[in-house]
Amino acid sequence: MENNEFRVGQAVKSKAGRDKGSIFFVIRVVDENYVMVADGDMRRIDNPKLKKIKHIVKLSTFSDELAKRLSSGEKINNAFLRRELEKLGLRS
Repeated sequence: MENNEFRVGQAVKSKAGRDKGSIFFVIRVVDENYVMVADGDMRRIDNPKLKKIKHIVKLSTFSDELAKRLSSGEKINNAFLRRELEKLGLRS
């Protein structure tokens, strides 16, 4: 079995569902089978998508800034998620 240790701030790519091929950030790890993901555009921070871990693939990219802000309880907005994806080269 593959390593399924997802962390908040991890960039992931959907490999199943309507959003197949879309890039998201892990916003919350629910349990060993599910994570909440958002990208600030199609999936907004106030309504993240619950995804099965088997339906996403981990990318090598990680947002330390996002992880830091979420762990400290700071409010983040959709524009911040979109900027982080652009800054990491995951969105044009």
